Amino acid sequence: MGSCTYDFVMDGFEAGGGGMRIHDSALQLKMLEFMGFTEERARAQFGFLMDALEFGAPPMGGFALGLDRVCMLLAGCDSIRDVMAFPKTSSGSDLMSAAPSEVSMAQLKEVGLRLM
Repeated sequence: MGSCTYDFVMDGFEAGGGGMRIHDSALQLKMLEFMGFTEERARAQFGFLMDALEFGAPPMGGFALGLDRVCMLLAGCDSIRDVMAFPKTSSGSDLMSAAPSEVSMAQLKEVGLRLM
């Protein structure tokens, strides 16, 4: 028992992937029990989902292609940052927008937040 997932691998790099979602209530319960949930706890936390699946949710799956990674491989580059329009640094900062940066009190007020 497990998931039905798939990956698209190109030259040893994962360039895409996807999977089929569980669409059977009994299988969903078995998976939750495998993860250590009792049936009672599973129903308490995910009963809405299992109930919805009882109505016959259709199989649903998808696939997402990492186009930036495919471009990296086709261009013969060693890093995905070489083909990205606005790459972040290794620390997660954005040199083009100077993000992350301080948030002004006006910005916080605009979205209804305050610092504690």
